[in-house]
Amino acid sequence: MKTPDTEELLEPILKRDLRYTEQAYFFIRDALDHTVRQLDKPRHISGQELLEGIRKYALGEYGPVTKRVLSEWGITECIDFGHLVFNLVNEGLLGKTAEDSLDDFSNGYDFTEAFLQPFRPSEPVACDLKQSVSLK
Repeated sequence: MKTPDTEELLEPILKRDLRYTEQAYFFIRDALDHTVRQLDKPRHISGQELLEGIRKYALGEYGPVTKRVLSEWGITECIDFGHLVFNLVNEGLLGKTAEDSLDDFSNGYDFTEAFLQPFRPSEPVACDLKQSVSLK
């Protein structure tokens, strides 16, 4: 018996929910694994913990183009992460507890603040032109 690969497992989700690309699901899986690896010992993580782990993982992977990459995959706000996670849960590819809810992802962070702000230049340092080197 052939074991199905990840792409075959995602096929029903991708047909049912056209909002997100296959890459979005691979990203969520990688971000979840990354988040769990950051813990002292493996345990179930909350939606808020996952959101923070996703943010850190995404910034590390994609840097200043993170927001654009996520957008190309159909992800434009935190609730999209929740939809991706719960699509995987509903397909039996991820587990959840009775306390887990899609609402856990609804009040996350602002994407501009989370993914663009870290790369914006800080306030320029004031320069006193009178103390500049003079050319003679």
